[in-house]
Parts: sequence; structure tokens; C-alpha cells
Amino acid sequence: MPPSPEEVSQFVKDPSPKAWESLIEQLLSSPHYGERWGRHWLDVARYADSSGFEHDRDRPTAWRYRDYVVRCFNQDKPYNLFLEEQLAGDELDEATDDSRIATGFLRAGPRVEFREKDNPQYRFDYLDDMIATTSQAMLGLTVQCARCHDHKFDPISQKDYYRLQAIFFPFVDVNYYLAPENAVQHYLAARRDSESRIRSLREEMGRIEAPYREEIFKAEVLNRFPKDAQLAVQKPEDRRTPGEKLLAEQLIRAVGVPEESIQRALRSDDRRRVVEIKEQIKNLENALPAEPASAIGITDGDYRFAPDSYGDEPAPGKGVKQEQLAGSFLHEGPGPYVPPPCYFLVRGDMNNRTEEMRPGFLSVLTEGKPPTAIVPKSGKTSGRRRALAQWIGSADNPLTARVMVNRIWHHHFGRGIVASTNNFGAMGDPPSHPDLLDWLACEFISHGWSVKAIHRIVMTSQAYRMRSDFESEADLQLDPENHYLWRFPVQRLDAETLRDAMLSVSGNLDSTLGGPPVFPHVDPAVLKSMKGGVWREMKDDAQSWRRSLYVYRKRGMPFPFFETFDLPDQNVSCARRYTSTVPTQALTLLNSGFVLTQARSFAEKVLAQAGNDIQLQLQLTYERALSRNVSAHEQQLNLDFLKKQHALHGGNDLTALTALAHVVFNLNEFVYLR
Repeated sequence: MPPSPEEVSQFVKDPSPKAWESLIEQLLSSPHYGERWGRHWLDVARYADSSGFEHDRDRPTAWRYRDYVVRCFNQDKPYNLFLEEQLAGDELDEATDDSRIATGFLRAGPRVEFREKDNPQYRFDYLDDMIATTSQAMLGLTVQCARCHDHKFDPISQKDYYRLQAIFFPFVDVNYYLAPENAVQHYLAARRDSESRIRSLREEMGRIEAPYREEIFKAEVLNRFPKDAQLAVQKPEDRRTPGEKLLAEQLIRAVGVPEESIQRALRSDDRRRVVEIKEQIKNLENALPAEPASAIGITDGDYRFAPDSYGDEPAPGKGVKQEQLAGSFLHEGPGPYVPPPCYFLVRGDMNNRTEEMRPGFLSVLTEGKPPTAIVPKSGKTSGRRRALAQWIGSADNPLTARVMVNRIWHHHFGRGIVASTNNFGAMGDPPSHPDLLDWLACEFISHGWSVKAIHRIVMTSQAYRMRSDFESEADLQLDPENHYLWRFPVQRLDAETLRDAMLSVSGNLDSTLGGPPVFPHVDPAVLKSMKGGVWREMKDDAQSWRRSLYVYRKRGMPFPFFETFDLPDQNVSCARRYTSTVPTQALTLLNSGFVLTQARSFAEKVLAQAGNDIQLQLQLTYERALSRNVSAHEQQLNLDFLKKQHALHGGNDLTALTALAHVVFNLNEFVYLR
């Protein structure tokens, strides 16, 4: 964001030869550093606050993973540990709330989260999402291409894919409670007791209502269906064929009977008992203790025993056939945890499975026989993900360090040493400076995997301190795309930074760190198009003017301002945002209510400081927005502009200066980084 005039003045007047290095240290120690660089990782991790797809359900605690990422960058957590926590934070010997929250990385992808038991293929799609994101984010490889056949371009076999799938296969989704263990156990025991009693009461109510439901269905609804369906329902249950049983059950359950019809038909004693049951259920629900704070994540378990969740009640004749097995959703002992079996799927077809797969890593990158499981002291998980994390984070892994230093380089210069930042494979771009990439990777490891150490190296380099307006005809002829960085590349601000810059210059930015997301104003016509999930409308004022990192990330309805300025697809890992130039961007900056509001606030701040001194107004406007003095030529142009605005608006200083502030927000110099 634009530095304040005071920050600019302090730097310019600093006579120390270490002024540049001191400024870098000051910025790296700012808590807002983690917000900025955390946003880059959240793109890679395909983070969002909703589940996506048709129902686009709210994930009310997903933001805890976002805040974890910000904390890690601020703390300069060693990058290999950062990766290990995200892959296996629950499997560490000394697991913490933070490390368990970190597993939200594997949970962050899009999920249908509806009737998963009717659609078992979803689980394999989620596993593919985990493999794809992990391999792209951490190794710069497109391993997911080997789901149905050997990779067509890289030396990655389909067996490699299913060895990796065996590592993730035991995963189950869980909510981690962030409270002392005794409080959590008290809550869970109370909930289990209440749920058991509520289940018994509902079953009793179902038995009471069942004969009434069937009779009403026969009398009032059945005649709308074909004869064979009518005969199946009218037959006594013990005389129905298997097909007739299924058909009758489907009709009665799927079509249903109005609740009010059942209530009218109940005999007085049955009606009295149903009322009593409903009251008892209500009392049990109200008596539950408050649920502790929680975060979404994963751990190892057995998906075949997963409890029902939203929309999971199997429809008649559908769903996964329950295997006759003894077991539990989470490991309860006393023996060691045994993962469910994972099979090689021919052509990726879940119904065409062959040999059982053992966990393993990519053959082309594996030397010797590294462990494929590091079982934690608790013995509650397989330790497979922990072994994968340590293999990925090893100093001997040829890709991990190179992929991350390339990301850092990309975000400083707008283009990575390897331009295809998520793909170091054969179809990716070759490195423009391979020796530099190798050297930076070695420096990264030797500095303890410190991201901030790489910032210091890059930002004190001559390449980083080149001017953007430097001209060289010879260099332009040899390298028109500036791949060799003979000048600093001009880069347009990304969507979030542009919004934040306006809020900062206008003095309206709420710089509070962390917490639940905010919901800035969205046009009602856009909200009407929302099919599922939530958007808790806030006013366009201080309550929603937080840094854009904290704006609710809805997969099914991206925030319009961000989408206009090239917000990436939130369903897949994004390492490089594309930059477009389209008319809607100019129209948004000219007409957006948000932009106009911030321009007025900007003008109010300038007027409060400059009063009626027009030349001082101009100077402060340029200092606050563009971090420089106004030139003599610009001063005359702007004075003429302000005179016209005064004439148009009856001499109103605020309206005239608001128009000027609006113009400044539309300048290339404000929208682009030099």
C-alpha cells in the first residue's frame, strides 16, 4: 500500500548508508507483512470460506486456517515446518491447536458436501484435489495427470499416483475443538447423550406416524402414479417383492405426505404423545452446553463409518452399501491404527480396482528407501502424511526449495525465474536463470528455510533496485519482454491491494488483524443470483472496510470488485494471477459507489489538513496517493481542473476536491506499481 507522507519523509531524510536495509527490516517486522504474503499462499492453497458447487455451504471457521498462514509468515516459521504442519499437523508428536488448524490446507478445496453417501466417487475427487494441490504447491509438479494413465510428459507413473493416494486415503474430515481437553470431553459426552436420546425419541415418533403416513399416502397421493406403483404400495408389506418394496419405499419417502395432514389424522392419544416427544426434543437441544470454538481440519480414520452430515441421509435404493466390518470413524484403540485399504484403479475407475496399494513417493525423485510412515506417539494415525511431509521438506529434495524461492521471486518481479510457478515439469517454462535458482535454493536451506532471508537477498540486489522508467534501446531490442530484468517491471496492483490502497489513502482502512470475514456491500441484483450459501450483507462503512484479505471468499459468487480485477479461480491452486485490461475495470473505477465514497473521504482528510490553500491541497493529494511532489506542469493542469469543478458545483471545495481525488484513483500511477 502507499506509504504515508511521514514514512516517505523519514526514509528520504535518513542519511545512513543502511537506510534501505533498515526500511526492509521495518517492513518485514510489520504484522501486515504476514497479511500480504499470506495472501499469496492462500491463492496456492485454493482457500475460500465456502464449499463451492451447487449448495456452496458456509464454512464458518475456515478463517482460522487463513489466520494460521498469516501468523506463520509473520513468525518466519521455517518453510519446511510450515509444510509439515499443513500436511500432518495432527500427526506430530507434540501436536498443537495451530498445527491441527494447519491441516485446513488439505480441507480447503471445493466439496459438494451433499449426499456424499449416494455419490462415493466424490471421495476420489477430493483425494485427487489433495494430491494436485500438494504436488503443485510444494513440488511444482502436475501429479494429478497420472490419475487415469501414466503422465504423458513427466516421468510420473500411475502407480506413483496411487502410492500417493494411499498416503492420503485414510483422511477423514473433523472439527478440532480449541479448548482444554476436559471441557471438550464434557461437551462431547453431553452431546452424545442428548443425540442418543433425541434419536430414540425421533424413532418413536416415526413409529407412531408411519401407519398414518402410509394410509394418507394411499388415500390422497397414490392415485397420481401408474397402476404398478399403486399396486406395490397397496400390497401388504410382507407380500411385496424386493422390487415392490423398493418402489413403495421410494414413493412414500420421496414424495412425502404433508405434515399437517398427519397431525390432523392422529388419534388424540397419539397426538398427545407426539406433542410430548417434540417438547422433550426441544428441551434436550436447549440443554446442550455451548459448543467450544473449533477449526476445520483432517485426521486419519475410517471413512466407511463416517457419521451422517448435511444431506447425507441415503435416498431409498442409493448410497454406499455398508460393509459388514467392525470399526469406528476415529481410532479408539486399544491396538494400533489400521488404515482402510486403498487400491490401484484401472483408468481411474473406482469400480475397477486391482492390487492394494502401499504408500510411497514419486519414483523419479526418491533415492534409497525413505520411511513411508512415521507413526506418532499417540498411535491414533498412520503417520503416512508425516512421512510425506518430511520427504517433501528434506534438504535433499531437489524441488521444494526451488519452487518456493521461485514463488518469492515471482511476487517481487511479477514473473518467476521459472515462469510456470506451479509446473516445473516438461510442459512448464525453462528457468531464465537456472544458476540463480540453484543458488537461491541453497541459500534458502542454509538460512534455515527462512522466507524473510530470501526477501533480504532479493530486495538488496541490484536487480530489485532498478528503475521502472529506465530506457535502453539496445536492451529493448535484445529483451523486449524484460526477462533479464534490465529495468524493474511495471506491475498492476492486484484486486485486493487496489481496494486496500484506496482505503489506506482515504484514511478508512481498519487494520485490525485476524478474525471472522467481513461482507462488503454487494449490489442487490448480484445477490439475487446467489443460489446457495450465505452473504451476510454489511453496510459500505467502517464495519466492512477491513483489509481485503478478510473479505468473505465465496466460491459461488466472487466479490464483484475483485472479480473485475482478475481474482483467480478459487477452486484450484493458483500460483500466478493473470492481468487483463478490460473496459469493466475502467468503468468500475469511474462508477463504483465504493470508489466514490473513498474519494470523498480522501478529499475530507486533505481539506481538514490544508484548509482553503489550493496549492497545499494539491501537494497533499499527490503525497498521500502517489508518494511524491506534484510537478509544475501537473499543478497547473490540476488548478485548471479544480476551477472548473468549483464553477460546476457552486464553489464547493469538498465536491471539487472529491472529483480530483477520484481522478487520482484512476491514474495509472496509482493502479500500477513501479
